[in-house]
Amino acid sequence: MTMRKKIEVVRDDIVKQEVDAIVNAANNSLLGGGGVDGAIHNAAGPGLLEECRKLNGCPTGEARITKGYKLPAKWVIHTVGPIWKGGTHGEDEKLVLCYRNSLALAEQYGIRTIAFPSISTGAYGFPVERASRIAVCEIKSFLERSTTIEKVILVCFNKKAYKCYSMAVE
Repeated sequence: MTMRKKIEVVRDDIVKQEVDAIVNAANNSLLGGGGVDGAIHNAAGPGLLEECRKLNGCPTGEARITKGYKLPAKWVIHTVGPIWKGGTHGEDEKLVLCYRNSLALAEQYGIRTIAFPSISTGAYGFPVERASRIAVCEIKSFLERSTTIEKVILVCFNKKAYKCYSMAVE
């Protein structure tokens, strides 16, 4: 399968994705928040919050996995993206780690299909053009080494993100 067939960009709602796992752009507490995080917690139901409480948070750049509860996805991989502070505080490296650690966890759990949101580009202010290039570069690099993951869907909430991610994949 070609790389282009393995990575798809869609403009949709991540909670509706029928994949093995969706990635949650979480905050350090993992206890829900706004944006993608809030939408995932609302759609999954109270079981997700209960399981997240037992994880005792997650440092920026790392990833944790929970069940998907009421979501179509069996799993939720929670990762905490960096808050944009101008690009000179290790933001790029931390964003790379979000994708790298999420994909490693997916591989560890035998996940074949996974959907990512645009991590850190909402309330955390990471420039979407830059974030999309980092995301696609890291995903392509991972897919070249891994045979477990068959499909990665990049789920974009708005037109600008969709355009940036589509261009990055091209």
